[in-house]
Amino acid sequence: MNFGKYLRIASTAAIATALIGGPALAAEITLKLGTVANPKVSLGQAIVEVLIPKVKEYSGGRMEVVPHWSGSICGEQKCGEQAMQGLVDIATSSTANFGNFAATYAITDLPFIFKDDENANKLALGWFGKALHAQALKETPFRVFGVFSVGGFRALGNSIRPVKEPKDLKGIKIRVTKSPVEFTLIKAWGGVPIPYDWTQLYQGLQTGVVNGQYVQQPWQDLAKLHEVAKHYTIMGGAWGANVVYMHEKRFQKLPEWAQEALQKAMDDTIPAAIALDGKWTAKGAANIKKNVKTYYKPNAEEQAKWNAGAVQAWKGAKGTYDAKMAERALKEQGLTDLLAKLKAAKAL
Repeated sequence: MNFGKYLRIASTAAIATALIGGPALAAEITLKLGTVANPKVSLGQAIVEVLIPKVKEYSGGRMEVVPHWSGSICGEQKCGEQAMQGLVDIATSSTANFGNFAATYAITDLPFIFKDDENANKLALGWFGKALHAQALKETPFRVFGVFSVGGFRALGNSIRPVKEPKDLKGIKIRVTKSPVEFTLIKAWGGVPIPYDWTQLYQGLQTGVVNGQYVQQPWQDLAKLHEVAKHYTIMGGAWGANVVYMHEKRFQKLPEWAQEALQKAMDDTIPAAIALDGKWTAKGAANIKKNVKTYYKPNAEEQAKWNAGAVQAWKGAKGTYDAKMAERALKEQGLTDLLAKLKAAKAL
């Protein structure tokens, strides 16, 4: 997949939009988009640079997308609820919060199901993602246009000491979300999982209520967490998956030309979001690296120990994901060691 192509599309679309002059014609259809993202993050960039201009282009100006940023009209769960009420047309969400409607995308949150960004993106755009979107139409009232990361893989930052392998994490209080998988994973690694509000995390690290966090690097950079957590471990694991979706009834109520225009625009937007996320993630990681005391990537032996710790999280989540689908994904990526451990633990 040539993600550079989509970066060029994004840049061209942005320039074209800026150069359009003259009075704008009123669109026949306005689609309200609710998101917690903003134009500074990769998803927000993709919305601004690709989705908005492409919807206008493919509809011949007859349809427009109007974004409402930073949770200004709804948080992730509320946006889904408002989509069901017809108050929002398009919404974005982490796959974890999409779980409020169904466990369809829980499989994307499993630690180490993806070997790296390249494999994750390939699966998300290929059979894996398509199967999940078809499943979502059956399990929820939503049409999901794509699944992609916003920030890449999570990394572990802490304020106590350098951490090379799971035993080094013992006793360190790590902030977690309400995700049972994340809670179990941190506990299996030897840390002390503490559910804690993201917006209060900087202060929590300052006061010692928590000692660290397991979050995607660009988000940590955006929140300047590296100012108070000076030790980083880049072991990967959980992928920061997100979805963009629409209520199926709302989609079907659109005239055929509008359905086609929106789908084409989304087909351009998802790969562009992936390409933009790669750049945003790299920028965030580079900034963290130059501002912390330790920035450590485990060697093969140490990485195997982090991977092994994921088994308990998989086992705890059993029943929320399609085991055959997970096995196929692991096999295709050559993750045979993890697959063997999961089978031995009866997690698959």
